[in-house]
Amino acid sequence: MLYHLGFGMADLGNCSPRLAFLSGDPSRAELIAQNYLQDARCLAKNRGLVTYLGYLGDRVPVLSSTSGMGAPSLSIVVNELIQVGIQQIVRIGTCGAIQPSIEVGSVIITQGALCRQGAALDVAPVEYPAVADPFWTVAMVEAARSLHIPYHLGLTASVDTFYEGQGRCNTSGNTYLQRHLREITEEYQALNLLNYEMEAGTLLKMAGVYGFKAACICGVIAQRTQSEAIRPESKEIAIDRAIQTTIKAAESFEQ
Repeated sequence: MLYHLGFGMADLGNCSPRLAFLSGDPSRAELIAQNYLQDARCLAKNRGLVTYLGYLGDRVPVLSSTSGMGAPSLSIVVNELIQVGIQQIVRIGTCGAIQPSIEVGSVIITQGALCRQGAALDVAPVEYPAVADPFWTVAMVEAARSLHIPYHLGLTASVDTFYEGQGRCNTSGNTYLQRHLREITEEYQALNLLNYEMEAGTLLKMAGVYGFKAACICGVIAQRTQSEAIRPESKEIAIDRAIQTTIKAAESFEQ
């Protein structure tokens, strides 16, 4: 049994999964398992992390797991998923849009990430590229198109903190920002980055170093060029679209 995940190879049975869907929120991992997978069962609930085993399409096994919030927690979960035989990981998350043309409720498919994360530095040097698997990326674009889901494809700003690191001060308990963060959103906007989130960069660097396939899709729940606030009324729609796109992309690999 792995220390953090709370399960081991023996719990997976004879048909071990090679694909995992990874969500920061435990309730999203449960939602995916119960609403989008067949015959899902809970493998473990341990240290705030949950993992479910279910099936896609023609009985293809898949895990729906929690990464926790932020790159340090994700790095632990990903390491242990690799130890139980996972070869493909798709992060299904939420994000804030940086570009004004991106609407709340749409999805962003990450090609690569600007990785400003301390955990990633323990995996590879800062200049090591954080890039998504091209086949998964194309499959998710095609899935979004076929489902008529509004999507954007591009680069993600993956940072360690939700408040200071994403330039929030109006909605934060700390109104002070260091000088290099005071106009960080405008800087990233000028660099044609699409969104903020907190895990993709480390996941994609780990994929390169460890040798597994990784991708990331996020539902847009905030429009940061307008406000620091999250739009809760659009969160359910955005998450559902991200999950639907991922499921359809995964099913396309079975054919």
